[in-house]
Amino acid sequence: MNDKELVANEALKYVKNGITIGLGTGSTANIFIEALAKKIKEESLDVKVVASSTVSQLKAQEVGLDYISLDQISKINLYVDGADELTKKLEVLKGRGYDLVREKLLAQASESFIVIGDKSKYVSKIGENYPIPVEITSFAWKITKNIIEKIAEDCVLRPNAAGDAFAITSCGNYVLDCKFKYSDLSKLNHEIASIPGVIEHGIFVKLAKVVLVANDGEIIKYN
Repeated sequence: MNDKELVANEALKYVKNGITIGLGTGSTANIFIEALAKKIKEESLDVKVVASSTVSQLKAQEVGLDYISLDQISKINLYVDGADELTKKLEVLKGRGYDLVREKLLAQASESFIVIGDKSKYVSKIGENYPIPVEITSFAWKITKNIIEKIAEDCVLRPNAAGDAFAITSCGNYVLDCKFKYSDLSKLNHEIASIPGVIEHGIFVKLAKVVLVANDGEIIKYN
């Protein structure tokens, strides 16, 4: 069992009968989805799931999970997702994909947000390995970008996978990948969110309840 499988299976310990689970997106989240389907079948659990993206929705339906849409719920019991970066302070960076709004909604609505990853995701400071994604409205995007650049060291509009147009989120917005010089992540979190035209961003502060990190066959738990 590799580290991604190990940490995904560790997250199964938080799954209880009768709950609603939010499913994350990405390679580690996919392993969790498959393991969850197996656990539900073996233990005959009554568990419903919602998804943070169309990709995870399709994966959930493929493995036979009881999927419900986001507009049918007001809260969830558990949200399990991976991350681009993690710190020991339970700070999380997400958004290499395109579903920042849905991911933040599920994290905020969940009673327990469990973040899973391997040691490669651990950083001493958010933004160390990746730029911080900022989802912005497509109209007047240049104005919004200009305002963000007043507090950012660098800010680039994300291209799509083919490189022939701008990347579009599931909500129809653009994404800026930004580098910030900061000393207080919570303050930066609020500064970015307060800018007109910003829909969401990839900083997750005071949302994760538990971070599970796999390190060469061992699980390190931060809470």
